[in-house]
Amino acid sequence: MAASLPQKGMAGMPQQQQPHLPPNAGSAPGQPPMPPQGALREISPVFLCRIGQETVQDIVTRTMEIFQITRATPLPNGVTQSQAVYQDRFGKLQEHLRQLTLLFRKLRLLYERCVEMTTDLQEGPAELVPYVGEEMASVKVEPCSLAVNQERQEVLEKVRQKNQEMKVLMDQMRNLLWDVNAMLTLRK
Repeated sequence: MAASLPQKGMAGMPQQQQPHLPPNAGSAPGQPPMPPQGALREISPVFLCRIGQETVQDIVTRTMEIFQITRATPLPNGVTQSQAVYQDRFGKLQEHLRQLTLLFRKLRLLYERCVEMTTDLQEGPAELVPYVGEEMASVKVEPCSLAVNQERQEVLEKVRQKNQEMKVLMDQMRNLLWDVNAMLTLRK
């Protein structure tokens, strides 16, 4: 059915009638303009990471849509569905899976390009999983004044205190929810 419709460009205009626009004219007002094709070699790693972040968001969105489609599909329990409904859902799933494949390829290319551009900056982390319950190894930094070091220690102590307070509050909320659920269960 989609093949019978003419391909449309921007704002519903057929592709032959589209005006020639500069490369950055089609971008949204809140987003940075796309660099011209000649400047592709000089794209910063930060810009590539931003594109990668948007790609990851697209991947998550597509995956959620796939789960919604599969959740809405009834299990075969002897009731026959119309062939059109089946074909429509199957087509949607196939399209989402194809788009996911393309998005993962795009993400892989962005990753490889970022790694290539930043190999001279520093080595990658040895382990990507954060350490739980251990103090982080101290990072070697240039010597700072005594006041800066003292302020840093004060900020770290405040963060530890706030984290402890948040943990206590989460425990209290968890206990409160248990109590509420227990009371609701007893009421029935």
